Amino acid sequence: MSLQLGQTAPDFEQDTTQGRIRFHEWIGGSWCVLFSHPKDFTPVCTTELGEAARLLPEFQKRNVKVIGLSVDPVTSHAGWEKDIEETQGQRVTFPMIADADRKVSNLYGMIHPDADPAVTVRTVYVLDPNKKVRLMITYPPSTGRNFVEVLRVIDSLQLTDSQKVATPVNWQPGQPAIIVPSLSDEEAKKRFPQGWKTLKPYLRIVDVSAPKQGN
Repeated sequence: MSLQLGQTAPDFEQDTTQGRIRFHEWIGGSWCVLFSHPKDFTPVCTTELGEAARLLPEFQKRNVKVIGLSVDPVTSHAGWEKDIEETQGQRVTFPMIADADRKVSNLYGMIHPDADPAVTVRTVYVLDPNKKVRLMITYPPSTGRNFVEVLRVIDSLQLTDSQKVATPVNWQPGQPAIIVPSLSDEEAKKRFPQGWKTLKPYLRIVDVSAPKQGN
């Protein structure tokens, strides 16, 4: 199966380091970051899990739940978490899915046979509260993921869901956004009484307030 943006993320029931979960039920009304690892006790992923644990309060401010996945069993995850705390100085407090039967990996298309038929590739999925896939990024084994960038994208998604705007290159929360082309000037006047700067008819720059974190 190959997931695409806008599709509903597959539901599943699987064991995790925090007990057995049904995925959609576990997400509830939150956003979700699901990220996969080839296997436990891998060096790059060890640093990533430590960083995700460090940034967990930032995800929680944005009403985002974080969950990891590896093809190893729960007992192996538990041992790996000890190593992560020892080497990264962060305790992993979010659940890690034990996908020893590759059930979730196959549902989400995480097995890339030409890369390695035995393990999952390192993919990040961002899901919204409707369980729709809003972001997918697949990283090579040698490059650590940028979780600050994942937070930035979530900020953009939450802003653009709440207002008729898009975010430009390298956008950061609090910076101006772009009024979407589908919104006429007359409609824009109602939505953005503060006014905007027109660079081209299709490129209208407007100052907007980011949505309150937690919404």
